[in-house]
This record gives sequence, C-alpha cells and structure tokens, in this order.
Amino acid sequence: MTTPSDEAPAGDAGDAASEAEAPPKGGFGKQQIIATIITLVVLIIVFVRIFPQLGDYDKAWAAIQNMSTAWVVALVVATISMILIYALPFQAALPGLSYGNAFMVRQTSFMISNSIPAGGAIGLGVQFGMLNGYGFGPAPATAAIGITSVWNTLVTLTLPVLAALGLVFVGYTNGTATLLAVGGLVVVGVLIGLFALILKSEEMARRLGGYADNAIKWAAGLINKDPDPNLAEGAVKFRDSVVGVVRERWGWVTLANFGQQFTQFFILYMALLAIGDGSSEATFIEAFAAFAFAKLATFIPLPPGGLGTVDAAMTAILVAFGVPNNDAMAATLIWRGATFFPQIVIGIITFLIFRRKHPTVNTQTA
Repeated sequence: MTTPSDEAPAGDAGDAASEAEAPPKGGFGKQQIIATIITLVVLIIVFVRIFPQLGDYDKAWAAIQNMSTAWVVALVVATISMILIYALPFQAALPGLSYGNAFMVRQTSFMISNSIPAGGAIGLGVQFGMLNGYGFGPAPATAAIGITSVWNTLVTLTLPVLAALGLVFVGYTNGTATLLAVGGLVVVGVLIGLFALILKSEEMARRLGGYADNAIKWAAGLINKDPDPNLAEGAVKFRDSVVGVVRERWGWVTLANFGQQFTQFFILYMALLAIGDGSSEATFIEAFAAFAFAKLATFIPLPPGGLGTVDAAMTAILVAFGVPNNDAMAATLIWRGATFFPQIVIGIITFLIFRRKHPTVNTQTA
C-alpha cells in the first residue's frame, strides 16, 4: 500500500487548487427540525408497531443475556476491528492523511451524519473543516470526500448483487434471486461504466453532464419548472478533482470500502452464531443477503443511518430465511448496538478533541 509519505505534500496540493469551492455550509435550521419530526415518527412506527410483530423484545433480550462469555468477547473484538477499519477508506482516498487524523475525521463525521436528522450536509461540512485544520486545501479535501462517497455508494449497491449471485450459486434458483442478480449486475455495471466515462476525459464528462442537464430540464418541464442544474460543469469539476487519485489508488480505495462493509456484516453473522451458541438457522450466504439487502435502506434519507428501517428489513429477511423471530430480532439489535452506538460515543469524543486542538478552525456546523 502506498504510504502517505510517498505522496505529494498536502499543502502543495491545496495551493495548486485554491480556487476550488468548499462544500455548502450546513446548519441546524428548518430542514433539520422537519427532519427530526419525521425521524421520530418513523422510529416510533418501526420500534413500537413493526418490530413487535417480528419478535418479542423480552425474549430477544433474554437470548442476548444467555450468550456465552466467549461469544461476547468475540463480538467486542469484531466491533473494535470494524471501528479501526472504518478510517481506512478516507486514508486511502487522501494521500498524505495519517491514520490518526483519518480516524478523527471519520468518527466525528459518522457521529454527526448518523445522529442528526438530515445531518449529511452538516457532516460533509465538518469533514471539510477538519481536513482544512489538518492542512489540506480545498481540492484534495473535496476530492477525498467525493471519492469516499462515490465508492461507498457503489459498494453498497454491489453487495446485494453479490448476495443474489451467491443465493443462485448455492441453489436458490427461483426467479426472484436470478432477476435480482441479473438486474443488479446491469445497474451496477451501468453506474461503474458512467463513472469510468466521466474519468476518461474532460470532454466526455461535460457531454454526460449535458445529457443529465437535458434530462432534468425535460422532467422539470413536465411540471412547468425551469431549473438550471449545470451538471455539465459540475461533472468536469468533479472529474478534475478526483481523476488523479482514482487512477493511482482505486484498488486500495475499493479494498478499504469493501473491508468496511464486510466487517459490519461479520458482526451480524457472529451475532447469529452467538445467539445460537455456535450455530445459526441462516447460512453464511443467507445472513449476507439479509445484511446486503437491508443496507439498501440507508439510501432513505430519514432516519439517519438507516436507524430503524435497516433494522426492520434485516430482521424480516432473516425470519424469511428461517431464523426464529426472537433470534433474528436479537441478532439485529446486537448488530445495531455494535455498529452504531460505539461510534456515536467515539465521534463525540473525537469532535471535542479536535475543537480543543483547533479552536479557530471553522467546521461549518452552524
């Protein structure tokens, strides 16, 4: 792996792109208030109405309490590994960023983006501000944020495809699994192809952005709107900011993002084994399918982090694969507890540490 010291100094990259624009400033205003109300409604519906239909909270909690000490230790180790690996995608996408600083940025951003309704924009602003505090200019900071976001989206969309292919491979030859596998391959292939074309040349990026502009204007015209999206220039700017890093480090960026996702999945699978004291009603590929398809709910902007929506989908899919209702609920609750709450706590700590060390840096949270 290319070490940060092998790359050009961050300050030089920032000076060379001083005209790059920072992400839009985020803040907690009317949008967040509305999002908070919607989030609370969704959480109440999921955890008060839907979850009790999938299992019994008391029995699920009893199953969790009955886990052996060895499995609890294994889950703790898996959780620590997941937290440590979570910083790697950002480090891979930004030459010159140390692991410690990548850890600070990722954990702080996770806390804000996943605890504040509609907090994604605020999280982006915080990432940009923290990277600025670590000496990175607008261009490398924007490139790292863009690359990490694009790769995370592509990997999240690829996981269900891999799961569907796996189900077909092990004998799920029904039409649904096959259709999902084929359809998913087409969608992911098209997205990767478009991304590759954008990176191919500035002319191609502008052309594809122009097609998108025309499509948006046509759709808006159907409802008597006249927008000016200007995605052509946006695509060119995005290409210029990421093309160098992508060409040099796409392999490590891909590996780091898959590693991040797979460590989350292993926590779910280990939770199923822990509840069953070493055995699980769901096979490895079935558990992976439940994880992969449930994670698609993270694309729903509310509630933050897919809280509730992912959990309900994951539990329902596990039950469909034959896992007893209460065991499925227990495993999902363990997965949520391990992958969500520790990083929220760590994120609060890393934010406070950063503010103490860099009191004058604008993290754009207000």
